[in-house]
Amino acid sequence: MLLGEFARTLDERYRVSLPAELIGPWADGECILAKERPGCLSLWEAAAWKQRREANVELIRQKILAGKLEGRLAQVQTLGRLLSTRHRSVRLAQRGRLIIPEGFREFLGVEPNSELLVVGAAVCVELWSPEAWKRYLAARMPRFGKLFQSLSR
Repeated sequence: MLLGEFARTLDERYRVSLPAELIGPWADGECILAKERPGCLSLWEAAAWKQRREANVELIRQKILAGKLEGRLAQVQTLGRLLSTRHRSVRLAQRGRLIIPEGFREFLGVEPNSELLVVGAAVCVELWSPEAWKRYLAARMPRFGKLFQSLSR
């Protein structure tokens, strides 16, 4: 399980050094960077992402072929657009450095030479703008105990 919160600086070339304890298993491999919510990007091991995405896309494809999404063409198109722009394959450089690609920089909302937070989100690593992270925690921390109990039963 990937856990921890780490302050890092985004350098002038939009690079960030990720903590070794969060990226150890995939330090030399291909990863998927995904737009999660404004101010947050997630980093996934490529094979896990591909398996998850392909299973969900196949389910939707089967529903389309079976006519179960009739009248929902606009929603299917929206999903297609978001899938097209939501993720990108990236490779970690030496010492766990990640270059944040154009299009993802604006979504993250962190300027070069500014702080960002790297958070272990159990199944992936997330990059957060400090402001978005504070808002997220303020909204969800009061329910932490209930969430922990429900998932650990």
